[in-house]
Amino acid sequence: MNHFNFKSLAFYGVAIISVLLLFKTVSVYGENNLKAPPPVNGRYRLTLAENLPNCEKSDTLTLNIEQSGIYLNASVLPANANADTDEQHSLAGILRNQQLNLSGKVGKSILCNIPRPQNDPLNSVTIQMRLVDKGTMTGQLTVNGIPQTLKFTAVPEKAQQKSQKLNSH
Repeated sequence: MNHFNFKSLAFYGVAIISVLLLFKTVSVYGENNLKAPPPVNGRYRLTLAENLPNCEKSDTLTLNIEQSGIYLNASVLPANANADTDEQHSLAGILRNQQLNLSGKVGKSILCNIPRPQNDPLNSVTIQMRLVDKGTMTGQLTVNGIPQTLKFTAVPEKAQQKSQKLNSH
């Protein structure tokens, strides 16, 4: 029985210990440095601080966000849109350090909360938001052709519905 010579046992012992140390090092690094982004997918009620210029009633909008890791797809809908409305995602963006950046095109009828005409002009839109707490976000909306940025607050629709129920009791 010469299968257990010292050199073979030493080699396999060093190999196993090296693999265990490497696994431990990678695990500690991952636990300390790799964090999943916070979930932000869902529907949000956007309340603008002021109306858009050239719009009569653009005070609230709905922002529908779908998330895949740090990548976001979103659509802006009128405030009275149904929850099951399947609107094409016209905004794309990324989530970094609690900051969401979205850009794309949105129809003027949606922004101004008016009936959709046949040839609805599309406006380039940039949305920058910061995650505050409990899913609430604050940010600013930039619309191509409008010189000022519009500040807004975004509240998850479920949280808003809960607060409305509490206030009505």
